[in-house]
Amino acid sequence: MARFDCITFLTDYGLAAGFVGTCHGVAARIAPHARVVDLTHDVPPQDVRTGALVLAQSIDFLPVAVHVAVVDPGVGMERRGIAVSGRHGLFVGPDNGLLTWAFPAGDVAGAWELANEELFLRPVSRTFHGRDVFMPVAAHLCNGTEPAALGPELDPAGLTRLPEPHLAAADGVLEAEAQLVDRFGNVQLAARRRDLEEAGLAGERELRLELDGRQVPVSLAATFGEVPAGALLVYEGSTGQLTVAVHGASAAAELGLAPGRRIRLKR
Repeated sequence: MARFDCITFLTDYGLAAGFVGTCHGVAARIAPHARVVDLTHDVPPQDVRTGALVLAQSIDFLPVAVHVAVVDPGVGMERRGIAVSGRHGLFVGPDNGLLTWAFPAGDVAGAWELANEELFLRPVSRTFHGRDVFMPVAAHLCNGTEPAALGPELDPAGLTRLPEPHLAAADGVLEAEAQLVDRFGNVQLAARRRDLEEAGLAGERELRLELDGRQVPVSLAATFGEVPAGALLVYEGSTGQLTVAVHGASAAAELGLAPGRRIRLKR
């Protein structure tokens, strides 16, 4: 097994306490050659879907590495820890759907349950598996530990997968679920430009956005500066997803739009 020289790290831990730094320290003690790249630690607490989305949208820009992701409401319960191998390297975390949006089901080269306690810190805290299980396992993998040594091999088809967000496009209407709100209040939708094309809306400049039975005008634009300050727009974000924004303000606040809610775009 080849050694890895990088661990990427995503959690909902925040930075106010020492959780992230402690995990860095564990990695440095076991695999001092491996650098740790912090993807984010600002996933909303226990929000597995947002963590899965951020990991999936970032993975193509990360090095081949051991990718540790921990958003784990079921820590200490019956959910299992897993490692999954694919073209991006190895993924380590809880089997709660957090990892699996980052790779297609057919892209899995192998999957294993984390059951070899010799690779864990001892004793294992019931509430801090990031420190005691996931990061130590990742560091051992960086040192060349074979995945088969982690525990029993798993059928990839049995890994927990999150349901896909709602999306429907036809007959001049695009209906999509809001899936992510950034710090500026821009709201990413579960839709891409091809979905606008499928709905027959890609050639339009002005559309209507429907939410909770009310409709507001919205412009299709390439960037914020194409519309006046305070105007509502839909643009193609850096991830390729369609995004609802207000030039100079928060679309989430102005529309009352949060992840999980559905909007419609129509002529």
